Amino acid sequence: MGLTSKKLELLVALLAVASFIGTVYLWPRLSGRNWKAVSGRVGTLLASQLLSLMALALVANNWGGFYSSFSDLFGTDQGPTPSIVDHSKPASDGKGAGSVQIQNSKPVALQLGGAAAGASGGTVEQVTINGGSTRLSEDGYVYLPAAYKDPAYKNKKFPVVVVFTGYPGTPENLISRMKYPTIAAQSIYQKKMPPTVMVLLRPSVAMPRDNECQDIPGGPQAQTFFSRDLPSAMASAYNVSTDGKAWGVIGDSTGGYCALSLAMREPNSFSAAASLSGYYKAAEDSTTGDLFGGSQALRNQANLLWRAQHLPAVPVSLLVTSSKTEADYKATEAFIKAVSAKPPYQISSLYLTSGGHNFNTWNQETPQALPWVASKLSVPGSTTGA
Repeated sequence: MGLTSKKLELLVALLAVASFIGTVYLWPRLSGRNWKAVSGRVGTLLASQLLSLMALALVANNWGGFYSSFSDLFGTDQGPTPSIVDHSKPASDGKGAGSVQIQNSKPVALQLGGAAAGASGGTVEQVTINGGSTRLSEDGYVYLPAAYKDPAYKNKKFPVVVVFTGYPGTPENLISRMKYPTIAAQSIYQKKMPPTVMVLLRPSVAMPRDNECQDIPGGPQAQTFFSRDLPSAMASAYNVSTDGKAWGVIGDSTGGYCALSLAMREPNSFSAAASLSGYYKAAEDSTTGDLFGGSQALRNQANLLWRAQHLPAVPVSLLVTSSKTEADYKATEAFIKAVSAKPPYQISSLYLTSGGHNFNTWNQETPQALPWVASKLSVPGSTTGA
């Protein structure tokens, strides 16, 4: 049974209930003052409390999708490293373009009242993306719109939106909790966005470390993976454009910071970004380690407000979301002010009346934010757009 298994959740819950009942039943027999009775009382209480906490932790983890497996939880899921390449799973096509391995696929239900009978919502494929230059590898999902299999689009390149989780989220959350494929399918069907391919990933390419989408001196080159390797690998497997004008990125929390950071730092790779409750400077804590090799210059460049104030503007479109009840509200206002004063930056905002740093808030924002990003993309020489 895996960490997210419903069977494990039920088993631990039943054990917690049984332990509680056992404690109540045995308590009179453990009322003595000798060491055996005291040890018995301590043991039954500890067992009951630990099992109850474990049951609650499993429920909370499955609700929030914080850890996807025991190896993820205990930090043993290190993933591929730049110095070791498993040649049974090629990380390159021999030309440095990278590759995409497809494990399985399933259809996306349109889930839209009034939709034509038999209308398709597209397909989701579970994939592993291998970087040709960084030798990094990341598991995730690729959403293909219904038009992808339409013969009319056979010779047309599709735009791409990269969708990031927060840290330490899992790509499954983007499907089960935030329903990105369903939102995309509905928006495309309703002509709110053009047929668009999505890549659903977590932003940390070397878990359990949080790399904040940075090229870390002497460490994982996450920025290069997302801006160079990812487009090349996707183009090797799918009919998508590699032109930066056709690529956008959206994410929540850490994924939101990464979305803005990649667009501002890599305008030739991404032309639009949306941040849902993202922050504006790279986190530095025990999960990140030293991101900058002691360089204040690199630290400054990872501060998006500093970039907007001190570095030349680039021609990208940015969307930030917040509410007056969120902790990042003032920082968001300061970022908007700095960016709006520096064309050719273009910035938009989406404010809720109230909201916090959680899925409920992001689920209210995504139906507008995703089509917004897609609307900013264009495939040079193509008429794919709706």
